[in-house]
Amino acid sequence: MNTKSVRRRRLSVSINAYENEERDKSASTPSLPRKHPHYTLRRIPGAAYTDQRRRRIDLLIFRRSILPVGSRIKVSNGQCNICYLPKGLKGRIVKSAMKSYKLSELTHTEVDSLKARPRIDFSSIFSVVNPIVDDVRCRGDAAVIDYTAKFDKVVLDKVVELVSDLPDPELDPAVRKAFDVAYANIYAFHDAQRVPEKAIENMTGVRCKRIARCIGAVGLYVPGGTAVLPSTALMLSVPAQIAGCKTIVLATPPGRDGSICKEVLYCAKKAGVTHILKAGGAQAVSAMAWGTPSCPKVEKIFGPGNQYVTAAKMILQNSEAMVSIDMPAGPSEVLVIADKHANPVHVAADLLSQAEHGPDSQVVLVVAGDGVDIDAIQVEVSKQCASLPRGEYASKALSHSFVVSAKDMVEAVSFSNLYAPEHLIINVQDAESWEGLIENAGSVFLGQWTPESVVFNRGGAQKDWTACGEDGRSRRAGGSQESCYPSAAGNRSCPTCLADIMQGVS
Repeated sequence: MNTKSVRRRRLSVSINAYENEERDKSASTPSLPRKHPHYTLRRIPGAAYTDQRRRRIDLLIFRRSILPVGSRIKVSNGQCNICYLPKGLKGRIVKSAMKSYKLSELTHTEVDSLKARPRIDFSSIFSVVNPIVDDVRCRGDAAVIDYTAKFDKVVLDKVVELVSDLPDPELDPAVRKAFDVAYANIYAFHDAQRVPEKAIENMTGVRCKRIARCIGAVGLYVPGGTAVLPSTALMLSVPAQIAGCKTIVLATPPGRDGSICKEVLYCAKKAGVTHILKAGGAQAVSAMAWGTPSCPKVEKIFGPGNQYVTAAKMILQNSEAMVSIDMPAGPSEVLVIADKHANPVHVAADLLSQAEHGPDSQVVLVVAGDGVDIDAIQVEVSKQCASLPRGEYASKALSHSFVVSAKDMVEAVSFSNLYAPEHLIINVQDAESWEGLIENAGSVFLGQWTPESVVFNRGGAQKDWTACGEDGRSRRAGGSQESCYPSAAGNRSCPTCLADIMQGVS
């Protein structure tokens, strides 16, 4: 028997030996030894780490994963051997290890390779999406109805609803207030970005000026697969409202009964949406691009989506539909720069805020300088991940995410510019002093109290594409920047957290 097998057997026996002990039925965890060469047993204080009866739970903390003590499940971990948990209690495995690299130890080629995202093989996806695009062009609403029944298992009696004909949805007053606050903030920001026209006389008798006119009809895609996203509806439709677009078509997957999500409808009515297309996927994008008997044809399509939505946008922008797109959106991502002054709890929460979006998301932690407790951050990520409703998505995303150690802030920001993240969070002392060095980021969030927002370019696209906004003419590296302080964070917390909880994210 080799050494590895012996260690595995010893660990398994050491835990299984407690299975036959009599336990107090009111206890939330069995009597496991709290010290062991391969794990520790900890009691985590606070309501965030409780079982379904709101009792505090113990966690088995391995070197690279955390496991709430629970049912008899086999736990396999590459560096911690295999063990079994006692019977009778519920639990789930949460793996949250992120690979670590030191920039000083990497070659230029290796550093450059870190900016690569998990790429999607679009050749096979195009073969699926192309027939859908062509079918919607030929059969219009009938094709949309058929594909919605096939993919979403929903039979539609009507494809498009006029927003003006729909009654106001009934929402909980607190939820309504949350979206009202969000709408006011988004409107104020984008309204302030409008640039007045300015004429110049560049030679005697010759006057020139640059003019901006709104797009007549725009299509907005709001995903609705694994989570409801009314916040995306606001972020997309408010700039269109401010710009003065006469026709605003919002496409979103219908509910099981064919209805429109009431939160999305509320945001759509508030932000001036004119039509709601009750469909998702490639068929919805195709309907907006070609136009159907009930869906107006649009001139430009905005919004994120899965690989099929992205493929449809890419196909249609090069087709006879003559429609432009905002960007070929990819999975959600965030890069967090942290120094020794950063709170591990905040750093972990910022990383998980995008990791929980889906298994294909990617998050990156860049450690600036010495004194940062990376292990504390990793443990905090595992603890928070274990408590998330979408923890399984986050766990998968973390498996292809990583940590980078930089010698100082200059090297950290340089790597961020190379990576070009959708969201960039600078959680360091005097964060605002580094704003001038940032070249490529969808949006920048300065300081430990500043949470990120949507919707921005992904997959490094900020180097080449502009983000959604009232003015689409900004320089290619442009984006937005936000700073929050403790007092402001407190003011934001109630409506912001409520909206996130309603959307199924934390």
